[in-house]
Amino acid sequence: MIRAHYLCLLFLFLFITSRVYSAGFTIIDGQTKASIVYDPKGPALDSIAAFLLQKDIQRVTNILPEVLTDVTRAKGNVIFIGNISSPLIRNILGKNNPSFSSGLTGKWECYGLKVIDRPDARIQQALIIAGSDTRGTAFGVFSISEKIGVSPWYWWADVPVTPKKQLIINVNDFISATPSVKYRGIFLNDEDWGLQPWSAKTFEPETGDIGPKTYAKIFELLLRLKANLIWPAMHPSTRAFFHYPGNEKTAADYAIMIGSSHAEPMLRNNVDEWTKDMGSFNYITNKNKVLGYWEKRVKESKDINAIYSLGMRGVHDSGMEGVKGVQEAVPLLEQIFSDQRALLKENINPDILKVPQVFTAYKEVLDIYDSNLKLPQDVTLVWPDDNYGYISRLNTQAELARPGGSGVYYHASYWGRPHDYLWLSSTHPGLIREEMMKAYATKSDRLWVLNVGDLKPLEYNIQFFLDMAYNTAPFKNSDYTKKHLYDWASGMFGKTYADRITDLLWKYYNLAFERKPEFMGWSQTEPTTKTAYTSYNHFYYGDEAQRRIDSYEQLETEAKGLRKQIKPADADAFYQLVYYPVTGAALMNKKFLYRDKSYLYARQNRLSALDYAAMSETAYQDIVKETAYYNDQLAGGKWKNMMSMAPRDLPVYQQPVLPEIRIDKSGIWDIAPEGLVKKDSSLLSKNPSDLVLPVFNRAVNRKYFVDIFLSDERTINWTVSSKNNWVTISQEKGTLSPQPGKKQTRIWIGVDWEKAGKNAATGTLVFNAAGKTLTVKVNALAAIPIPQGFKGAIEDNGYISLLAANYARKTAKDDTDWKPITGLGNLEKSLVATPLNLKLPARDNPETLKARAAFVEYDFYTYSAGRPRVNIYTLPTHPVNTGFGMRYAVSIDKGPVKILDFRTVGRSEEWKQNVLRNSAVRQFTGQTLKKGKHTLQVYMIDPGVILQNITIDMSGLKEAYGIIPETKK
Repeated sequence: MIRAHYLCLLFLFLFITSRVYSAGFTIIDGQTKASIVYDPKGPALDSIAAFLLQKDIQRVTNILPEVLTDVTRAKGNVIFIGNISSPLIRNILGKNNPSFSSGLTGKWECYGLKVIDRPDARIQQALIIAGSDTRGTAFGVFSISEKIGVSPWYWWADVPVTPKKQLIINVNDFISATPSVKYRGIFLNDEDWGLQPWSAKTFEPETGDIGPKTYAKIFELLLRLKANLIWPAMHPSTRAFFHYPGNEKTAADYAIMIGSSHAEPMLRNNVDEWTKDMGSFNYITNKNKVLGYWEKRVKESKDINAIYSLGMRGVHDSGMEGVKGVQEAVPLLEQIFSDQRALLKENINPDILKVPQVFTAYKEVLDIYDSNLKLPQDVTLVWPDDNYGYISRLNTQAELARPGGSGVYYHASYWGRPHDYLWLSSTHPGLIREEMMKAYATKSDRLWVLNVGDLKPLEYNIQFFLDMAYNTAPFKNSDYTKKHLYDWASGMFGKTYADRITDLLWKYYNLAFERKPEFMGWSQTEPTTKTAYTSYNHFYYGDEAQRRIDSYEQLETEAKGLRKQIKPADADAFYQLVYYPVTGAALMNKKFLYRDKSYLYARQNRLSALDYAAMSETAYQDIVKETAYYNDQLAGGKWKNMMSMAPRDLPVYQQPVLPEIRIDKSGIWDIAPEGLVKKDSSLLSKNPSDLVLPVFNRAVNRKYFVDIFLSDERTINWTVSSKNNWVTISQEKGTLSPQPGKKQTRIWIGVDWEKAGKNAATGTLVFNAAGKTLTVKVNALAAIPIPQGFKGAIEDNGYISLLAANYARKTAKDDTDWKPITGLGNLEKSLVATPLNLKLPARDNPETLKARAAFVEYDFYTYSAGRPRVNIYTLPTHPVNTGFGMRYAVSIDKGPVKILDFRTVGRSEEWKQNVLRNSAVRQFTGQTLKKGKHTLQVYMIDPGVILQNITIDMSGLKEAYGIIPETKK
């Protein structure tokens, strides 16, 4: 009896423990086909998620599992989907899993996964996907979809799955954390050139607009990305979201929250819904009509899941009508808040605290808010960026205490001044991480919305932003930025090509950070100006413009090579996620930089100016061809009308305006040493004594180029030589001909320092061709008395260049410090002033900064004396809040301290140039320096300042657009 009792207890113990732990769950194999069960009495999203999971399993295995609503029909392996409180889930869990249930109950958008063996006689294994709420359940379902290899972008970017005959997943007991940001979503905006025409003409012609069929696909994507909010499309090309009843129902079915932008209070689309017969959109003169207009929508939205935007602006993206200034706007907005909230209390919920509300302080509204506007404390305050990725400001101490919290409205696409960027996805993920994690660190974590334009081609920016909003933890380390890109590339295309694709896209974002493809015309809009020549230097720093061209050429070559190697199944996804943006950016850059060379080289009598004009035109035509492929052939025409290469037909997108080329052929050929150019770009070769290369500096050891080129349509043989054995020449002879690409040759000149000796040396290059001889002087500076062990920057041809992250020393003070940050823009490392603590003591007294402020030091060596002009380059960030500026201080050799502040106000001309180049610069002139070693100190004052690079001009610095290479060994 005792033995039998013991065996029964042992059997019961093993049975219970087998219900808790499981090695794996088989969905499909040769003998098993799991079914899916959901409760028909649950929310519509449970059914939608169940059938989407069914299709996902079929995509992977080509086997369609059964979806059931009657649990008594389920047998074998079964996937159960539902809320943790649903009878279906409670019955399967039984009474032995209290921690699983309690871990989900009452939570926001959490989900749990659990495998139970033998929950009853009919079911072999049960995979439970339980949510704390409706969206939590869906997130759990789609987490399984990702586990089996279905990307959230399987439809929107044609990412294929890897076919599998067996589908067995390991599922440990798991309960997800509450999302880092409560409301997370996207704003469809400026949809005129992509999403709207594609939806109206290609995908949803029965609606002729962005309608419920399109929104169903968008909502599915959002749920797969664990987002919960949409600000619907609202441009004049699109009817209002509520115009089509199916839109509202689709949102309800998918449990997506509906909000509206800064310009659309109370869920109203003014552009489409406010008609002329209603009078002026003026709350002073036409209050009853405006209030009735809002009330109608509030009543219509009674049963939907909505977030209401409070406040009022103009009909579209403009200031409020009827007020002459901020002082009139403040009391009027406060009255509007009161009236709008009265509507919500009356029609939505008498307890206004249970009605989600936001107020977005966008553009001129931020000035109104900062003029002591009394915003109800329970309303979420949404901070905007400046439209170019830099958040305008964040919370003060008082705002941190607001129960409504705060959030961020952020742009990865924009229409407006100083220039649109609506074509490609070019916002650097490092910048998104830096700004959004700054927002999170200062408690702006209630709502994050990303302006995504047409949705495509911003796929990666969307994924990055929403992944961070869902779980900020890994993003706290800036090193994770590039790892996230690798993980994404690996998930899309497998590990075979993940490293190459990551490197390709990373370099693409870096180059775009220096100057977006849409900004390469050096034109502006509002008002729109013609394209101009770029600010890239073609004659110094190894031909800065050509270095950029070469970088894009390498990317384009790599993209084309990968396209040939990528699996046929991956071809469509690779084209739209990698190939088109990389190639499009490369071609846009070549269009303008080749045009520049055509103009500049024509001024120098180079016959090759004709080649560059042709290459510029070819680059434009190639953009046309690639865009046509995107629209007409990609994915069998699925994306027809989606991609426009000319949003708003701005000048930057048009055919290049090429110069008139007239070449004086009388000289037959000529040379152009690096750096030898007048302001009008003409050569100085008529005076032989002027033909000289920049001074070669042993401590920096650069090479410089000499171009030899035709001016006449003749074939000539040329030679170059030097009697100085220490002069190195990359090519000593060659042939020039009128054929394309053969009209000029670039020769690189260097110095063999072992042969040059220890002192300064002077040499000569001799060019011979067609009976003419030209000489170029070569000067080498070998004997610079640099102290032994010196590791700083060194003067070279009258200037010094260094990167902020390559400091000699840094000193922290009172828990403040300049800390390295990686992967931010076109530099691998920068320095940021930390912490973002809002209680930093004031450090604005030049006399006490040296003792009180954290500082970073840079050693540099000069071999000329004089007063240096120091240029400090930072990212054009904005003050953390109204209590700060964008200040730092500088001194040389711990001499007089100069406080600099790069804060800009409004849309000033300086701000425009800052955001176009992603850089702000401040200059100061130091005391007179003697030759020798010196140290530059940069002191921290305000948090959030990000140091990028520094130049020191000792009267030799030439203009450059990008970052000048460091002058170090």
